[in-house]
This record gives sequence, structure tokens and C-alpha cells, in this order.
Amino acid sequence: MARVIVLGAGTGGMAGAYEIRELLGRHHQVTVINEREDFQFVPSNPWIAVGWRQRPQTSFAIRPYLEKKNIEFIASAVVTLDAANNQLVLANGQVEAYDYLVIATGPKLNFAAIEGAGPEHHSQSICALDHAEHCYQDVKKLIADPGPVIVGALPGASCFGPAYEYAFILDRELCNQKVRDRVPMTYVTSEPYIGHLGLAGVGDSKSMMESELRNRHIQWITNAKVTKIAEGIMYVDELNEEGILKKQHELPFKHSMMLPSFAGVDAVAQVEGLVNPKGFVLIDDYQRNPTYKNIYSAGVCVAIPPVEETPVPTGTPKTGYMIESMMTAIAHNLAADLDGVGEPTHRGTWSAICLADMGNTGAAFVAIPQIPPRNVTWFKKGKWVHVAKIAFEKYFIHKMKTGSSEPIYEKYTMKALGINRLKE
Repeated sequence: MARVIVLGAGTGGMAGAYEIRELLGRHHQVTVINEREDFQFVPSNPWIAVGWRQRPQTSFAIRPYLEKKNIEFIASAVVTLDAANNQLVLANGQVEAYDYLVIATGPKLNFAAIEGAGPEHHSQSICALDHAEHCYQDVKKLIADPGPVIVGALPGASCFGPAYEYAFILDRELCNQKVRDRVPMTYVTSEPYIGHLGLAGVGDSKSMMESELRNRHIQWITNAKVTKIAEGIMYVDELNEEGILKKQHELPFKHSMMLPSFAGVDAVAQVEGLVNPKGFVLIDDYQRNPTYKNIYSAGVCVAIPPVEETPVPTGTPKTGYMIESMMTAIAHNLAADLDGVGEPTHRGTWSAICLADMGNTGAAFVAIPQIPPRNVTWFKKGKWVHVAKIAFEKYFIHKMKTGSSEPIYEKYTMKALGINRLKE
């Protein structure tokens, strides 16, 4: 009997554990280790941050649902990964041995890269549920005492969609509260242009996203290198296309939400041969680490090169569809290895599919593959995307509670986009 440990119980880890359990059968042990007792549906955080959702709607206790599927669950952070000896040392003092390890931790939020950034200092975040709830408290203060708002992404960020979502959702909530006329908004981003998204743009994303910002009276600064955030003021170096300083800004704000750059979590980032210099897990075409062949990884914690070099560093996003396909590949490759049928054959996709809410409308895009040139490039907007994302939230959480191993992102998102199946 082999023991497979899945490290992390987020969007990828929990769904992946169900799929691994189903493919490996009852004669192998599957264990999930997560630092928290609860599952959190991160895509709902922009709604949490303006009071449109509450924690019980997007989060639930993990243990009963995993144990119902005969998956062991341990709630503790990992402090040391001893890859040479196939062991994990946990914060609770336990030492857990594994035959195979699947790393799905998500990222470390690298607020420390910019002085004054993060919820403990002067900017808000929607990257975690606690952060989103903290952000909502700040939004309520903004509504009571309106003033300038800054939303965007810090240098090195790779996940831009939620920043756009939050800007549009906040705009809608301020309109609902009838204070939008007293809240100047500026979108400050490390992207070289609006709608770049870390993907060198998708179809007409540049013109469409500029139009959406313009229609909502949201100003923007691109190629923005935030150098410092102080109380009520953000310091920004705006660069030109050659990366040369164009203008320096000192932007006042009452409320700011800036997405950080990501790095690998500490326990994983310390392992030589496992990660790149930023702490992201190195993988081959089959989601397997080249040095430690019994370690697989999927999701935001894996190393993927930027789509292109930009004046201010930007990373490449990993969407839910991509993460799901990576986990499916891992499950099949683990099963093949344990069955002794030879080398792995299944590969995850490096294609991007996304539904982004805009408060009362939305945008959807497809990029296959995500690095140009592409076989499929598709970008549309409309109220149907807003409705589709609400429905997807309920669908995904339901499936996590029922322990389904079906490809949720592929099945539901394809249906929402009116596509039967996307071929690579």
C-alpha cells in the first residue's frame, strides 16, 4: 500500500484529492494536509470584500467531506519538507511520511517586496478570505467617509483578473450606496497596458477593458512600479516602454486594494532542487519534479515562465481550468506509476479560461494555449458572464461537498461559454 499526501486543500488540492482517491482505489492511502480546517472558495473573495457574500456562503469545514470519501485529513501547517527522506514535519509536531507527495499549496503572498504593502500595513488584499473580510471593513469606512481609491497590482504580480473584478465590483457597490460621485478611482497596474492580464492580451481585451474603465470613470496608470505605500499615499514610478522612468506619482487614497506578487511557501521554497529561485516548484510535462520523481505539483505554486518580458515585471496567471487539468494529469500519472504500467503519459494544459465578474456584467476569455501564438483567442463580455459566475460558485462548492471527481471547470465553463469541448 502506498501513501499519497496532497499538501493543500484549496481549489486544486481538494478537487485533486477526490480524483486521486477515485483512480487509486481503496488499497492505497490518500491524505490531505492543510494549514486550516476550512475550505475557502477564493474566486468569491471580491464579493466578500464589498459585503455581497459572507464567510458561510463560500467556506466550509473540510474534514467531514474528505473523511466521507475515505481521505485522511490533517489540519496543520508544514514547517519542513524533507524531500530526501520523504517526510513532512508539521507545526503540531507530527512527522508524516509519504510515498508520493502532491504539492498544491498555492502561493506565499509576497507583500514584503513593497514597503508598506498588505493588510498589516496600508493596502488591502482579496487573496485570502481573512483579507477580504478585513477589506470589507475598510470599504464600510470609505462609504461613511468617501475619498480617493486605488486598485491594481504590484510589481511581479501574476494574477490580474481579480484586481479588475474588484475595481468594477467596488464601483458598482459605491453606486449602490450613492457615494460614487465622491470617490475618484485610479487603476494602478504593473501591466504594460490595460487588458494585458499577464497573457500579452487576449483578443480585444485591451480596448474592451479600457472601455469598461473609461465608462466607469476609472483613471489608470500602466507600467506602474509601486515603490512604497504609506498611510494614505502611494508612491508610483511610471515607466515607458523601454523601462525608463517616465513620471513619478504620489497618489492619495482613502482605500487601496493592491494584489501582491507571489512566491513559494517557505517549507517548499527551502528545498534545493525542488524549486526555482522564487520558490515555485519545478515540474516536467507530467507535473513531476525532475529531481524528486515522487513529488508532483499543480496550481499557483508551480513554476511557469512569463509570457513575455515587460518593463515592470509581470507573471503568468494560473486559472482554475489549468489547475484542474494539472490535477487530473497527476491523478492519472500516479495511478499508472502505482499500477506499474511505465512512465507517465498525461499532461496538464497551459491554456487559460476565465469568467470575471464586473458587478452587473462580466467578461470571459479563452486563450489556447495561453502563450501566443494561439490556436484559440476569444474574449466576450455581457451580463450573462455575471450570472454564469454566480451559478458556478454554487456549483463548485456543491461539488466539493459531494466529493465529485468530475472535471468541474471544464464541464461547467464550457457549458457557460457555449462550447462542447476545447481541443489543445
